[in-house]
Formats: sequence, C-alpha cells, structure tokens
Amino acid sequence: MGKADFLSPKAISNRIKAKGLQKLRWYCQMCQKQCRDENGFKCHCMSESHQRQLLLASENPTKFMDYFSDEFKSDFLELLRRRFGTKRVHNNIVYNEYISHREHIHMNSTQWETLTDFTKWLGREGFCKVDETPKGWYIQYIDRDPETIRRQEEQARKKKQELDDEERSARMIEEQVRKGREGKGTDETPVYTELKRESEEEKVAFNLGACSSVAGPSKSSSVLGASALKAASSSSSTSVKRKDSSSDFRGGEKKKKSALEEIIEMEKKKQQQQQPVRTDDWLQPNIIVKVITKRLGEKYHKKKAVIMEVRDKYTAVVKMIDSGDKLKLDQNHLETVIPAPGKRVLILNGPYRDMEALLEGIDEKHFSAALTLDSGPQKGKRVDIAYEDFSKLA
Repeated sequence: MGKADFLSPKAISNRIKAKGLQKLRWYCQMCQKQCRDENGFKCHCMSESHQRQLLLASENPTKFMDYFSDEFKSDFLELLRRRFGTKRVHNNIVYNEYISHREHIHMNSTQWETLTDFTKWLGREGFCKVDETPKGWYIQYIDRDPETIRRQEEQARKKKQELDDEERSARMIEEQVRKGREGKGTDETPVYTELKRESEEEKVAFNLGACSSVAGPSKSSSVLGASALKAASSSSSTSVKRKDSSSDFRGGEKKKKSALEEIIEMEKKKQQQQQPVRTDDWLQPNIIVKVITKRLGEKYHKKKAVIMEVRDKYTAVVKMIDSGDKLKLDQNHLETVIPAPGKRVLILNGPYRDMEALLEGIDEKHFSAALTLDSGPQKGKRVDIAYEDFSKLA
C-alpha cells in the first residue's frame, strides 16, 4: 500500500501525531528517533542505521553517556535559571517543563537513573540548594555569575548607605532638638533686684534734669533756648549713662549666668578636639567578623572568623573559627559581629576609636547599641555607637 497523499486525512493526522510528544520507551536517544508504537520501535532497532550507532557507542560508551549527561545538566540548569531564577521550586515542575520540548535529552541516556538522584547530585555539586519535604524535593538555583554578585553587593552597599544617611539625619535632628531645649533652659529671664547702697551715707539720686528744665521759671527767649539746649544735652547724657549702666548691669548678669554656658562650650570644644575624622578603614586585629561574600562558596558564607593581621588598611588575614582555614579578604567582604549584652567589644570608628567597651543593650530602632567604655580617660562613660562602628573582641 502506498503512502497517503500530502493533503489526505491520514497524512494530516500523521503530521499532527508527529508534532506531539510520544512515549519515552519508544525513543532512541542514540539515533534521536521517536517511534509511535512498539512495532515501530522494534523495526527501528533491527534497522542497519541503529546497528551502526550501537557499534560506535560500544567502542567508547562513557563518551556518549558523559556527553548526554552534560547536555541534560546544562539544559536543565539553563531552564531553571531563566524560568525560575533563584526561587525555591519543586523539581518535578522544572522537569515537566523541560521534557515538554520535543528534542530534549532523555534521562535514561544519562548517568542518573531517577530525578531524585539528579536532584541530590545538584546539591552535592553546589549548583542548587536542595531540601526534602513531605511533598517531594525542592531546588533553588545558586547564581554565581560575577555580574550578579557585583550587582547584589552594590545593592547591599546602597541600602546600607541609605540607612547610614537616615541614621545620620535622625541624629542631627535629635542634636538640634537637644540644643533647642538647652537654649530654652538657659534663656535669660528678667531678674528683679533691690536698690542697695554701698554705704549708709550715700544718697539715692535721680537725675530729672529734663523735667526740671521744663518746669523751671520762665525767662527770656534766649535764656529759655540756652536752658533747653542744656536740658536736652543733659538728658541725652543721662540717657546715655543709663544705657551704659544698664548695659553694664546686664553684662554683669550675663557674666554671672554664663557659667553653664561656659561649661557647655568647653564640653563641645573637648568633643571637637577628641573627635577624629571618620575613616573608611575599620579593620583591627583580634576582633571577630563575619564573611559576607558568596564567591568563596557556602563553606565560608555567613561564617565567623578572627582577624589575625591587617594589611594596607583594607585587607585582612582572617582565621575561620569553624574550620581553622586562613583567608585573605577585602574589607568589603567582611562585616562586624554584634555579641550578646554583657560581652566586650572594640570600637572601630568615630570619636572613641580603638577603645574597649562593654555592651549594655541594643537599640534595633536606631541601629545602635549602648556601650560602657572600659578603657581610656573616659572609662565608665556610657555612649551610643552604630552597629558598623564596633565588633566583638576575640
């Protein structure tokens, strides 16, 4: 019986069937041939082309299996990265979407017998984070692309800078409010004092020259003019004297009441003298830090270490606490460690740099902690220090 015509119903149905997925057991990966039924698959296995492919595979079987395994792994991970990113997803969902493509690599031609074995292998090799649940295995892709890591670090640095700016503005507002309250408390209020004489013989006199000149006896116009000029000059002189005396009196009062202001000014000057310029480097030996870079893998990520040596201000030689490994890391790949209250810390930046202190409490709202200085001339003083400006002592 000849083949069906191109536009016959049988030919059209054959093309529709060929487009869809067929059963996996009737697929030959070596020849990349999909058969529709068991009889077709049997005929294909007996064909000369299939026998030639089997002879080639028998010469070096591991070569073909490794090739198919690499293709399957790369295509599966590429689909996982593009379709789901770094989200946690069920492995069967990804696999069903992968096999929906007609030309995919079948798992029975790879080194893995089941999808579970392949999922466990991805976790052991560090390609994905895998975890088993009552609903099955879940996988999460680990993106180690340098560009992605750089972008994540840039976002984290920007977020931290925004928090620092907000904290700095909040501190500035609090400082202004405190200064305003202190200014209100030290505002000058009128003080009423008694009129006291230095000696009993001294008389209390009031200069009423202007009034006497106005109330004086009437004389000629020239005399009146001269007396008026004299009275005006005398009144102006007395007013100037009164102003001078009142200004001297007020100045005396200011001097008497400026003791508190002088103390405040002296404290401000001391703080300005003590405050060094904030520096970009904060690394110090014998402090505990945390590794935040993902470039070293999960073995060191989020693990604590002790700084053994500081080189060129921004590079530290650290010793991992868990494994004892020594690493050379940049300052940007480390962050400070906040211990529990009652532990000793070292201040790394700000006016109290290089001073040891005792952690009293943590203020999560303002991203700071209350410390009691344990060294230096200001020992025993309680200060508030930001999270990134202190770290736990080793």
